[in-house]
Parts: sequence; C-alpha cells; structure tokens
Amino acid sequence: MRPVLILLRRALTAVGLAGAIAVVLRVRGSGGVPPQSGGWRELTKQELS
Repeated sequence: MRPVLILLRRALTAVGLAGAIAVVLRVRGSGGVPPQSGGWRELTKQELS
C-alpha cells in the first residue's frame, strides 16, 4: 500500500476514535447538578464606588 494511503487511513481512524470518545462523554454528561441558589445580585451604590 502507498504511504499516502496509510497516512490517510491512520488520520481517519484517529478522527473517528476522537469522535466516538466525544460522543460517549457527551452522552454521559459532566455529572452533578447545577446550583439551585445563589447567582447574580444587584450591586449597591457603595459597592460600585
């Protein structure tokens, strides 16, 4: 087989594996629950100066 075809085949295999891993991580999610309290609050005039 020609070296160019071998390189192309390896590159496509690497891209395919990376895509498969990305799909698995995406489906599993990052876990955890986002915070249910807190967040943004309005600043007072004293905090702005």
